[in-house]
Amino acid sequence: MEVANMDDQLEQSNSAGNNEDNAVSDEVKVRCWDQREAEPGEPHCVICGRYGEYICDETDDDVCSLGCKKTLLERIAKSKLSSTLPVQKRLPTSDECFYVKETGKGSSSHLMSNVEITQLRERLNISVRCGSIPPPILSFSSCNLPTKLLHNIESIGFELPTPVQMQAMPAALDGGSLLVAAETGSGKTASYLIPIITHCTNSSNDELSKRKPLAMVLTPTRELCVQVEEEAKLLGKGLPFKTALVIGGDAMAGQVYRIQQGVELIVGTPGRLVDMLTKHDEIELDSISIFVVDEVDCMLQRGFRDQVMELFRAVPCSQVLMFSATISADVEKMAHSMAKSLAIVFVGKPNKPNSAVKQIAIWVESKHKKQKLFDLLMSKQHFKPPVVVFVSSRLGADLLAEAITITTRIKALSIHGEKSMSQRREIITSFLMGEVSVLVATGLLGRGVDLVSVRQVIVFDIPNSIKEYIHLIGRASRLGEEGNAMVFVNEENKNIFPEFVNVLKSSGAVVPKELANSRYTMCSVSIRNSQKKRKHSD
Repeated sequence: MEVANMDDQLEQSNSAGNNEDNAVSDEVKVRCWDQREAEPGEPHCVICGRYGEYICDETDDDVCSLGCKKTLLERIAKSKLSSTLPVQKRLPTSDECFYVKETGKGSSSHLMSNVEITQLRERLNISVRCGSIPPPILSFSSCNLPTKLLHNIESIGFELPTPVQMQAMPAALDGGSLLVAAETGSGKTASYLIPIITHCTNSSNDELSKRKPLAMVLTPTRELCVQVEEEAKLLGKGLPFKTALVIGGDAMAGQVYRIQQGVELIVGTPGRLVDMLTKHDEIELDSISIFVVDEVDCMLQRGFRDQVMELFRAVPCSQVLMFSATISADVEKMAHSMAKSLAIVFVGKPNKPNSAVKQIAIWVESKHKKQKLFDLLMSKQHFKPPVVVFVSSRLGADLLAEAITITTRIKALSIHGEKSMSQRREIITSFLMGEVSVLVATGLLGRGVDLVSVRQVIVFDIPNSIKEYIHLIGRASRLGEEGNAMVFVNEENKNIFPEFVNVLKSSGAVVPKELANSRYTMCSVSIRNSQKKRKHSD
């Protein structure tokens, strides 16, 4: 069914207020949340993934509603506009004098001297250790990507590569193994997906029946897997590039069938992949040459590590790519054991909070935390929806979401590992579409998940690890956009007081006097001072 004059109908619907809620079911859907979820085998909307009931005349893409059609056409118009801009663009760095001059072939960065390369890395805050890798690229078009991939990159809205993409992409395209540390929201996912798609497109997979997976990406959560696969599909659209999503909560039979039909990339969680390979030895992974471990510090911890290493040993990969915002010395040691000639790349300030996130620490006793949260959510000055509230337990998430809805009349939902995959997908979609203003989540959404419009998080329960705290508040900023994180703290969090105070001070955040004057904080300062004195006396 084609939608005639959709733009006119959209304009009429906007002036009609909420009358469309009473429309009969056979009328064109105005908003995507008026549309139902797609059933298996049905067409999906290219914008939101719901049932693609209509066909956009201008593009022949499936869309679910007038709203999504408008978004689609705006994206196309934006990509056409960007292609008419001058070929010389300024790099997204402050007070710099490096410019990108497109030559159409090769990399303009290859024309720089060693001194200029060093200066560029310094100004982009890039450091490289344990290996020799190509210099940073200055634009997507300067590293010989497939033409269709370049078009897809522009359509998505990527105008210039971020610093991590500038350095990680050419190194990955060169075939080297990498351990990359960069701030949350800095564009790490595209840093490995673009080289993967380029490799798969250039590889000889002519016959569909012989198509075998060429790359595997592992992430710790189902939500992050879904996000990575969706981004891969957008970047690989129109190319000989297919993906398979292998996660719990979805039928394994369908996932096995998908792989057997021929795919280039598998994205999955370690547990489900190990389970699949155990039960289906007919699945062949002998063609996989790129092995990616996202959120590597989490994936090499006890609980994930054995499964990751089992998968690593099961594939004959020649290239290992590992990424995270927080990387320890132990992770570096294990990474070296997994890949020969490993290069380590640090971009920005990894292991520290995203500098674009303003931290606001609030001292509040446990019995008063709930009321404090209600006060913030009902404050016009402080409430900046959509908001994610992070808690420590699944039951706590359910109870708090219910309490928020009842007390403040603000619609809130909870999300955690006990909910089914279909429930979690529906909840996230409702949140991202604006139907729900507050999402109460466990650490399930703390790593890697791009929550797009979220610029505020509230850490109701501080995790026991500063590293996990850094990932949680990182949800408030993507690609350098400013956000804020309100953090509740009290004596129950005494184990992390010293590290937490250091994080707040290094970020320029105000330290509550109760936290600064706590005997747990003061004791740690005293110990550090005595250690310094002993060191000087030695």
